[in-house]
Amino acid sequence: MKKTLLLLLAPALMLGVHTEARAAVKAESFSLSPYVGGFTFIGKEHLETMPVYGLRAGYNFTKSLGLEAVFDYGSTEGKKNSGIGDGVDVYNYHLDALYHFMPDSQFVPYVAAGFGGQSRNYPGPAHTDRTSFNYGLGAKYFLSDAMALRGDVRHLVLRDDGEAFHNLEYTVGMDFIFGGVKEAPAPVAAPAPAPAPAPVVVPPPPAAPTDRLTISPASVTKGETATLSWNSENATKCVIEPGIGPVPVSGTMTVTPDSTVSYSLVCDGAGGTAKSLANVDVVAPPPAPVPAPVVVPPPVVAPAPEPAKLCKPTVINIHFDTNKADIKPQYHDELKALADFLKEFPNAKGTIEGHTDNVGDKAANMKLSQRRAESVRNYLIKNFGIAPDRVKAVGYGPTKPAASNKSAAGKQQNRRIESNFRCD
Repeated sequence: MKKTLLLLLAPALMLGVHTEARAAVKAESFSLSPYVGGFTFIGKEHLETMPVYGLRAGYNFTKSLGLEAVFDYGSTEGKKNSGIGDGVDVYNYHLDALYHFMPDSQFVPYVAAGFGGQSRNYPGPAHTDRTSFNYGLGAKYFLSDAMALRGDVRHLVLRDDGEAFHNLEYTVGMDFIFGGVKEAPAPVAAPAPAPAPAPVVVPPPPAAPTDRLTISPASVTKGETATLSWNSENATKCVIEPGIGPVPVSGTMTVTPDSTVSYSLVCDGAGGTAKSLANVDVVAPPPAPVPAPVVVPPPVVAPAPEPAKLCKPTVINIHFDTNKADIKPQYHDELKALADFLKEFPNAKGTIEGHTDNVGDKAANMKLSQRRAESVRNYLIKNFGIAPDRVKAVGYGPTKPAASNKSAAGKQQNRRIESNFRCD
């Protein structure tokens, strides 16, 4: 058996030395796999382990999934005291499915399982046929894309009259692969284009300097001060003349000129020179004024208050938000003047009248004017302590217009509060 195994593997080993090894499980490929190995009868078979010789013919549907038809032969003898004798021929035949793991690598393990049968010819006319189920695992090692070494171990479960028998088969052999889908060669990357030369960057010329000089105020009385202010851009040094000299590129300075003068600011930079001017007029101080004669004015007699002006219909300058009767803070002084009058003349009594324009429902305007008149009355009573019986609130709505409602100005005059008091 060893001689047979060496004869089977020798061509593959020789070819593997001179052929680049690579993974070769290819979809849509055929394979023929001669093999040799051993076959052990487990348990109650009472047969000696025997050498086995066989052939597999397969087809790979994909890289991972394939199908094989298997046939092998072996000859054995019965164990001592078994009564079986020598010359038992054993034939195994089955159809197996294979699943390859890592089909794109050089070493490819797989699992297999299938169904078939086993026939035995015993000495004399005895013969048996049994169905078999087998499963196991194996591995392929690719020597080239068309040849691989292969090892395989299978457990065979045989059935005969409801009784199960177990056999173990272990083999090595060669896979010879034919056809299959060829993979496209890897694209050859085009050489990278030579880098374009970097453009020569010509630095821009230095920017020309700019400056600005101002003086405030532009006219002073002799002895007073003025303020010089200046700033510049793209400059490295500046000078102010006359009488000042080098200065920072920006800043302020107080000067007291004796006479009218024109100050100049000159700033230098890498891009050139800039110049600015600022003039200040200096005037002589005015002569001391002659004191005016003291004139004693006659005593001013304050006019007597005229409370009577409130004793006729008088418009109080108060405005309300739309459909509101709340008094705004800006009208508090207006109402204080009315309260001061009532305090000054404690016998005065009268009416606060509310008026509106003719926009909207008349009944609603009547109620709104009444609320606004009462709001003014209540304000006088609450904030200035005016006796409630001295002030009456009446709302007239749009019934007493002071101007025409045909214009916006007229409508504004009609939206008013009037006071009407008796001063006797």
